[in-house]
Amino acid sequence: MLWRLRTGAPWRDLPQRYGPWQTVYERFARWEADGTWARLLEHVQVRDDAMDRVEWTVAVDSTINRAHQHAAGARKRGQQAGTIWKIRAAHRHARPLVAPEAG
Repeated sequence: MLWRLRTGAPWRDLPQRYGPWQTVYERFARWEADGTWARLLEHVQVRDDAMDRVEWTVAVDSTINRAHQHAAGARKRGQQAGTIWKIRAAHRHARPLVAPEAG
């Protein structure tokens, strides 16, 4: 399991010496669901913090931030290029036709 997390490889690429990838994945998912991984991480953090081996520094690298997927194609405010906007604007500003009164 740790090999897969360290390498980032797909589960199917797990070396044969670790057994069938489906078995390893099922165990990983079960440990994630029952909180085993969280308890292991907490134990390691508490132990290392007690030994002054943990440096609690947080850094944020803004070069990896991305806009939401829907932000990429957002319409721009203001006048649009092309002719379709002209036709739509003309329809919005056109005066409604009034039938002549019979009389």
